[in-house]
Amino acid sequence: MQLEDAAKVLKELGHPTRLCIYKEVVKYGATGIPVGALQSMLCVPNSTLSHHITSLVSVGLISQKREGRILRCISEYGLLEEVLTFIKDECCLTREG
Repeated sequence: MQLEDAAKVLKELGHPTRLCIYKEVVKYGATGIPVGALQSMLCVPNSTLSHHITSLVSVGLISQKREGRILRCISEYGLLEEVLTFIKDECCLTREG
């Protein structure tokens, strides 16, 4: 993972509403959570929720899957793992000397 890519992902997670959305999506695993359920849980207006979900999708943290009239948000765990590995490998090193 490149520094710029990690920074984009972390920037999106740096917004409190987006972090709340992502926390809930992660909890629902591979099946994801319907957008309507997210809206009910977080009490965020639909247009605001849509804006924040779009931001998370744009960096690849979540994907969306349509099932008839239901739109589900699904966590992309691979990207989360990449970012955590990047932080661990690149940012948590100590310099000797």
